[in-house]
Amino acid sequence: MLPGPQGEKLLTRTAALLVASALALTAAGCAKGTADQQTNATYDKSAKLSGDLTVMGFGTDDEVATTRLDLAEKALGSGVDVKLAKGDFDIQQFLNTVATGEPPSLIYADRNQIGTLASRGGVIPLDDCLSGEGIDTGVFRQSALDEVTFDGHVYGVPEFNVVQIVQANADLLEQHHLGIDDVNGSSWDAISRANKAMAQHSGGKVSVIGYDSKLPEFLPLWVHAIGGSLISDDGRTAQLDSPEVVKALKFAVSIYDDQGGFGAVKAFRDSADFFGSGNQFASGTLGAMPMEQWYVNVLNDVSPKVHMDFDAFRDTSGNPMAWASGSAWAIPKGSPDPEAACRFARTMTETSSWVAAAKKRISERGGDGTTFTGLLTANVDADQQIRAMVKPSGSKVWDSAVDATYLANDHTFSMPANPAGDEFEKAWQDGVNRVLNGQQSPEEAMAQAQDEAQKALDAAWASWDK
Repeated sequence: MLPGPQGEKLLTRTAALLVASALALTAAGCAKGTADQQTNATYDKSAKLSGDLTVMGFGTDDEVATTRLDLAEKALGSGVDVKLAKGDFDIQQFLNTVATGEPPSLIYADRNQIGTLASRGGVIPLDDCLSGEGIDTGVFRQSALDEVTFDGHVYGVPEFNVVQIVQANADLLEQHHLGIDDVNGSSWDAISRANKAMAQHSGGKVSVIGYDSKLPEFLPLWVHAIGGSLISDDGRTAQLDSPEVVKALKFAVSIYDDQGGFGAVKAFRDSADFFGSGNQFASGTLGAMPMEQWYVNVLNDVSPKVHMDFDAFRDTSGNPMAWASGSAWAIPKGSPDPEAACRFARTMTETSSWVAAAKKRISERGGDGTTFTGLLTANVDADQQIRAMVKPSGSKVWDSAVDATYLANDHTFSMPANPAGDEFEKAWQDGVNRVLNGQQSPEEAMAQAQDEAQKALDAAWASWDK
């Protein structure tokens, strides 16, 4: 399973100037007609291919990646030489390669970047690719497909899926006569009570975090839990000052206020051995939090004996839910080998490839004492087959984590693709941070965020629609 989105690299002043040129060039071609422009490529799943395929943003750091890469290279045949560009995907660097006419053949990016890339003419619609290579979009989770669908066209082939589940220290819960239902989100009053009961201070500083509501990044999760959304379904209208957003923000901030404020909690949180054996759960210094499912593997690896409890995050009616994110394959405008890029993307995401990767992971983990907790993908068929491969571990703790993960994965939502993705995200996260830092009230912060986000959306959509 993959961690959350990776941060963008800092650019030097010279690089920034090149980026500015790239953005200007790509924005100039950001007309609505771009959606109907296909390459001159002929996609045919039986065609023999040749040439070089350069992939940006993808690494082979585990057996799941290498297994599927081997299958993709086999599907391409000996006539295609696959080359992986070093480094993480950088949206600005990529747009510069498009502007200069020298893009890679294929990119591996976060799904929430696809709308921005499509609107700026950086990637092409995949209508012909999907039909020619026989990629069945019906196997993809709708929330994942929505993230890569812009103005009615699919611009990316969804890959991994990342969801949140509630992760809790069972010892702390039991010590205060609490259970997982008190912290799974189904009752915000219960979360507040549990937070106050478990939180501790020593010498005027936080020594145990009762509950971490994970702001600013998880605001969409809290908003969705009460039936709201940060943006309209068509991706054109910001809803950051809606009653649901303000209510969710007030509650999530109150969790920190009840522990001495966000600054105090964050300072203690940042000092934790998050990826080590002394992590907050193992050390008994965190009661509960919603967290991406990949952290289960971290805990199982570094602190397998920690007494945990898990559940899907719940809305206030008790229904399981998760905010889905993840990665996708996209073909750049001007790709030197779009046919090979499409076949590569198809093979990397098809059911048989995922199953082969899962089998490889199981064999690799067979002797090291760790538990196979499954793989989350955007492919529903693959998830069902892989879930059947997950055997009971003999541990109620880790089996409950698997159950929670797959339950969450079956009840996901996402925000629609829009042409101002980065600006929109910055607007609401900046607003949350102003509240956390005590600069503005939730109403004031979200009103400002609404104005900033809507201006960015209006400008981006106007450029696209003209």
